[in-house]
Amino acid sequence: MTEKAIFYHAGCSVCLDAEQVVADAIDPARYDVERVHLGETPGRVAEAEGAGVRSVPALVLGGQAYHINFGAPIDALRA
Repeated sequence: MTEKAIFYHAGCSVCLDAEQVVADAIDPARYDVERVHLGETPGRVAEAEGAGVRSVPALVLGGQAYHINFGAPIDALRA
């Protein structure tokens, strides 16, 4: 059984680079990685904030938000 992981991003170059390196490196036998483009799904910004995301790209894994580099603050993604 796999654990859920969510990779939140905004589609910027920093986010896309992180997605290729980080999200693609996660073992699919252990984690089911959902990729969420907050620029295309602004309705999920509150969900990301509730998970502890303060900037993107970020990976939420095991209920903990891990911020990767810095692409954009979460405030910039609110609709």
